[in-house]
Amino acid sequence: MKKITIKDIATEAQVSISTVSFVINGKGEKMGISPAVIKKVQEVAEKLNYRPSMIATSLRTGKTRSIGLIVEDISNQFFADLARVIEDEAKSIDYRVFYCSTGGDDERSEELIHSLLQANVDGFIVTPTQNLENSIDLLLKLKKPVVLIDRYFPGQRVSHVVMDNYEASNSAAKFLISKGRKNIAVVNNTSEMIQMKLREDGYRDALKEAEMYNPSLVLHMDYHTNEEARIAGIIDFFKKNPDIDAVLFLANYMGLAGLQAFRRMGIKIPEDISVISFDDHDSFKLHTPTISVIEQPIEDIAVKSIQLLMSQMTDMEKFEVEKSLKKGKLIIRESV
Repeated sequence: MKKITIKDIATEAQVSISTVSFVINGKGEKMGISPAVIKKVQEVAEKLNYRPSMIATSLRTGKTRSIGLIVEDISNQFFADLARVIEDEAKSIDYRVFYCSTGGDDERSEELIHSLLQANVDGFIVTPTQNLENSIDLLLKLKKPVVLIDRYFPGQRVSHVVMDNYEASNSAAKFLISKGRKNIAVVNNTSEMIQMKLREDGYRDALKEAEMYNPSLVLHMDYHTNEEARIAGIIDFFKKNPDIDAVLFLANYMGLAGLQAFRRMGIKIPEDISVISFDDHDSFKLHTPTISVIEQPIEDIAVKSIQLLMSQMTDMEKFEVEKSLKKGKLIIRESV
């Protein structure tokens, strides 16, 4: 299909190319072009499905109407769902989204930020990796609009939107206690990111309050390990702790590895063990029995992140840093 240019519009509307250029760039009235001609040019542009060049628009305005979205793993259903809603929200205000996955790798994350800076995106929505604080500081120094999602750096003055991870984990642990579970384990990773620390803190405080906390029932797995290694680590942990009667997985990929480990070990859910995992996943709904989860407010996080980013892109000098905390939802299914 031929790319429509302003020359095509000028020919169809029977006006000069400069007239079309002024109208397309919103300067028709200022340049003394009559309302009738402005309307005619706009109608022809719409009829021909004209789309202005992103590069030309960028050169003219300094804006690309684009957002850089950097997430941990786009193949993870949580991040995929989050990216989809962010893209829908951006599209509704005529912005496009460039998305990238870091794989939890700091070096890769830094490279992506510099690549998106070179692409002149208008703003950044970032799920930061563990050591990305300096790169976020660079964006702030450059006065680039930026919002962090899912996690943040406690000492950094940057807008972020996250779930209340402490409350969500604390509530889930208390629910397991209310169901009479006595030996409640937690499976976390070794990333030391704030959201994972808060989830473990919520679990620990709930058990301490009930005088049930046992540090030997806490499993920390290497974040960068593969799935088979996770499964093997979970099997080894549960063989060493056969009295565990409930477990809280602090991310869905850990929960999925846990389900495979239990199947191999012949552990029955919920007869032998009750299970709750953070972040819903289609597999949790299809599993027999269905798996209870802590569902993140994906739409709330996505909408709020776009709002905060737009407030910066509209007026970078006047916006105020906002730290938004959204409430998660405990969905009880057959696994408890």
